[in-house]
Amino acid sequence: MPPLSLLERLAAVPDPRHSQGRVHPLPAILGLTVVALLAGCRSLEAIAQFGRDHGTRLAHPLGFRRGKTPCKATLSVLFRRLDVDALEAVLAAWIADRHPGGFEHLALDGKVLRGSADGEIPGVHLLALFAPAVAATAGQLRVAATTNEHKAALVLLGVLPPWQGAVVTADAMFCHADVAGAIRGRGGDYLFTVKDNQSTLKADVDALFAQVADLSPPAAAAV
Repeated sequence: MPPLSLLERLAAVPDPRHSQGRVHPLPAILGLTVVALLAGCRSLEAIAQFGRDHGTRLAHPLGFRRGKTPCKATLSVLFRRLDVDALEAVLAAWIADRHPGGFEHLALDGKVLRGSADGEIPGVHLLALFAPAVAATAGQLRVAATTNEHKAALVLLGVLPPWQGAVVTADAMFCHADVAGAIRGRGGDYLFTVKDNQSTLKADVDALFAQVADLSPPAAAAV
């Protein structure tokens, strides 16, 4: 069976709008947003204008029944109510469909979105699991202001499908036994950075590598 298309996957996102008064199908709106973002649009106004500029040639293939695309206000109201976690899960499943053999490497890291801060309001902090093989995010989660990346990582790792044999790399922020256990529980391995503030762990690692060095064959003598 061929993998589902992105529009087919987007149809699984719950529609937060009341059934009465819906003008545009949700998958069509999300599909328009994806295309507009890929085309370089970076605001709701730009996405709405993109839909108007391309007219029915774009609207009909995306599933807009009336040949018209939504305005900025419609996009704003919808995206404020959309289930972001459900959308992230759908996108992650679509990416996984296109790489059925799994991923050899996944990079765990968090970033604050540039330009998302507004005065005293902090910026949007996202934790992502990036798959270099497909240059795409395999999973993503917003980090609440009341938590940290370490705790968010446990949530993100718990909701993603299992992967077998993948190596997850991360910086010292994630060097915790529970994060390592979550990765192993999903069938993966991990490679973390250890810093001096974890002195006991660092000493254990140094001692382990010292033992390995003692077992290594001597270097060949120069001729």
